[in-house]
Amino acid sequence: MKILNALGEPVQPAHQRIPADILSLADYERHAVHHVEQAAWAHVESGADQGITLAHNRAAYDALRLLPEPLADLREAHTRTTLFGRELISPLLLAPVAYQRLVHADGEIATARAAMAMQIPMTISTLASHLIEDIAQAARSASRELGRSAPLWFQLYSQPERDTSLDLVRRAEAAGCEAVVWTVDASIKRSRYPLPVGVDAVNLRGNAQPRQTSDLMSENILFGTPLAQQAPRWDELAWLREQTRLPLAVKGILSPAAAVRAVDMGADALVLSNHGGRVLDGVVSPIEVLPAIRDAVPAHIPIIVDSGVRYGTDIVKAVALGASAVMIGRPQLHALATAGMLGVAHMLHMLRAELELAMAQTGCATLAQISPRVLQPHPR
Repeated sequence: MKILNALGEPVQPAHQRIPADILSLADYERHAVHHVEQAAWAHVESGADQGITLAHNRAAYDALRLLPEPLADLREAHTRTTLFGRELISPLLLAPVAYQRLVHADGEIATARAAMAMQIPMTISTLASHLIEDIAQAARSASRELGRSAPLWFQLYSQPERDTSLDLVRRAEAAGCEAVVWTVDASIKRSRYPLPVGVDAVNLRGNAQPRQTSDLMSENILFGTPLAQQAPRWDELAWLREQTRLPLAVKGILSPAAAVRAVDMGADALVLSNHGGRVLDGVVSPIEVLPAIRDAVPAHIPIIVDSGVRYGTDIVKAVALGASAVMIGRPQLHALATAGMLGVAHMLHMLRAELELAMAQTGCATLAQISPRVLQPHPR
């Protein structure tokens, strides 16, 4: 029986070369639908409820307008930045994306190799479909082969038992990950997608995961169930801060009050995210709350944004409003499905090229020169 994609056609194998008509990340999304099984595609592309947040993430970026500034001196221009003491080639990061083998057999292994080739940090998901250790080994091998490297970070979903969470952190440390990204906004969300045979959260094998189902006669729907009782709380941030010397970023922050509290409790960075519109509908976009949160926390605290970033101009807009870097989520899967490692590397190359073009057009030779003056109307 043939496996069908969302178009009702047989799933096509990934391309060995980049299709000539791919000129943007939107083109990768257009191609990827041909290469992914229909239920997996629906899962990847889905947003919560009506998809309002999913659509709004793009609309919030599109509402911002750039002011070109010609005649800038670009002779010493670059996109370098520093995060957690490491110099990076650009303010571009790969967000944690779960179950990458849903779209390509090589999954996170291919993504890690592409990240090293393009010198872009990758964040390994707790729900990766390859072992943390194998992903790290693939990154090291690619670095040796290519003479290029970038940091690996590890994203932690809190587990029902803290010992399990700590074991994941220790494995990430031993594998050479250079930061922990603790995700706090997605422990309670709807999930209707049963993983296909051969794809699972291999790093959690042997550990029971709380799930909640109910019928009309259930006394407890969510509240009062293990899923709600085991959701992460502020005291876990204090505990986690004590357990690791790695830089600790808190992902899923969208309010100034939460940002201030996280920093006060030991967070070294914040990731403003609504989980790509997948958790709660009608939520603000990270780019909208970025200025207020930037004002609320000390200037030395890096702020990273994700959810909706698709163009180099988006990166300029985010940096102008106070972001230190941006994370790319779904486009990883689109590029991986379309052309494997080569696709992910090409996707990252396009974003860097678009970033440099946008900086040149707005008269910014460095990231430090990007400020609200490149935006019209003034968003504050």
